Amino acid sequence: MAELEITDVHDEAAVSQLRERLVAFNIAATGYEEYRSLSCFLRNDEGELDAGIDGFSWGGYAMIEWLWVRASLRGRGHGTGLMAAFEAEARSRGCRALRVNTHTFQAPDFYRHLGYEEIGYAEGTPFGYGEHFFSKRLS
Repeated sequence: MAELEITDVHDEAAVSQLRERLVAFNIAATGYEEYRSLSCFLRNDEGELDAGIDGFSWGGYAMIEWLWVRASLRGRGHGTGLMAAFEAEARSRGCRALRVNTHTFQAPDFYRHLGYEEIGYAEGTPFGYGEHFFSKRLS
């Protein structure tokens, strides 16, 4: 029997292997083989990350997993620019839909403003807050 390991230490290699194996399963199950990462980064003159967006495209849709803008740069259009770049690249890959989720304390109004439709909500994630699930049709 395999040994179960529970840890609070991030193991990048194990997480990468887990993702690769799940992607391989999904490709085998669906026949959609074009799983690709999709990332856009904004760096300052020192090469430090000021903002970024990360996700993937696969099977005719794209998913945003991470979006962050340095606090001192928020409200200046950088998030909107990252979203526009992500959406444009997703369209160029043939994606017809885009998905993202965000917490109540993050940016639900930002996504609504960009034309995303709320398709779900989960209360208590984390406790005392909620999580919004959004989708947008790409044309």
